[in-house]
Amino acid sequence: MPDLSYPPLPQALRVPVYDNHTHLDPSSAAGFGLDGQGLDWREQLDRASSVGVRGVVQVGTDLASSRWSAEAAAAEPRMLAAVALHPNEVPALAASGELDAALAEIDELAGRPRVRAIGETGLDYFRTDETGRPAQIESFEAHIAIAKRRGLALQIHDRDAHDDVVATLLRVGAPERTVFHCFSGDPELARLAAQHGWYCSFAGTITFKNAQSLRDALVVLPQQRVLVETDAPYLAPMPVRGRPNAPYLIPHTLRFMADVLGTDASMLAATITSNTEAVYGSWDAEAPTQSAPPRGDGTE
Repeated sequence: MPDLSYPPLPQALRVPVYDNHTHLDPSSAAGFGLDGQGLDWREQLDRASSVGVRGVVQVGTDLASSRWSAEAAAAEPRMLAAVALHPNEVPALAASGELDAALAEIDELAGRPRVRAIGETGLDYFRTDETGRPAQIESFEAHIAIAKRRGLALQIHDRDAHDDVVATLLRVGAPERTVFHCFSGDPELARLAAQHGWYCSFAGTITFKNAQSLRDALVVLPQQRVLVETDAPYLAPMPVRGRPNAPYLIPHTLRFMADVLGTDASMLAATITSNTEAVYGSWDAEAPTQSAPPRGDGTE
C-alpha cells in the first residue's frame, strides 16, 4: 500500500519563496486518493508559512476548481488564483457543445480581483489522442486570448506536445508573462523559452533520478526566468516521492535546484521570489474582503 500520509516539515528557508502552481481545492485531494485524508487548505497554508513559503498560486483545471480558486483567493491573503480548463477536460466539453459556454465563464472568472493568471491551459498529447487535439488547440488559443485581453499571466500545461505548444504561442502571440508550468522539456526548449522571455517553473520532478534533462535545462536558463512550484498534491520531491505533495515541501525542491546550480539556497530563493512577483504581482494588493469558501468536508 502506498504511504498517503503527509511528510514531516522540512527545514525552513531563510529567504521566503512562493509556490507558483498548486492545487489545494478538495477535488484535487480526492483525485490523488485522499478522500477524507487531505489536509484542510488553511492548514496547508499554515504549514507553508512556517517553513518560509510566503504564498501560493491556486490553479483551476475545470469550472468547479476555477470557481473555488477565485473564491478562496478572494478571502485568503496568502493565495492568488489561476483559472482555466485543463486540456484533458476540453475534448468532452467540445463534443457536448459546452466548450464555448465554459470558456465564457473562465473569462468572467478571470476578471475577479485576485485572479492573476489563466491556467492551467495548453496541450496534452499523453492522455488525449489525435481526435481530441483540434479541440485542445482551439481551447488553448482561446485561453491565450483571454490572458492577453485581461492582462494576466499564462500558465501552460505541456505534456508530450512541446513543438505544437511553441508553434501555437508563436502563431497567435504569447502573453507578456508566459510560464511553462512543471517544465518537462530539455535544454533546447529552455533556451527557446528564455529567448522569447518565457518563464520555466520547476516542480519536484527535477529531483527524480531519471530527470537529468530537467537539471540540464535549469543550468542553461537565466535565473531571471526560473520559478518553483509543487503541483501539489502530485509530484512530491525526493526524498518524499510518492507521498502527498504540499506547498510546505517547496524547500526540498528549492535546495535541490540550488545544489544543481552551485549557488546558495537563499540567493536562489531571493531571485525566484522576485521573478514570481514580476509574473503575478504582489500578494498584498487587493486585500481580501469576502468570506472563505467551504473546506469541502461539509464544515465552514
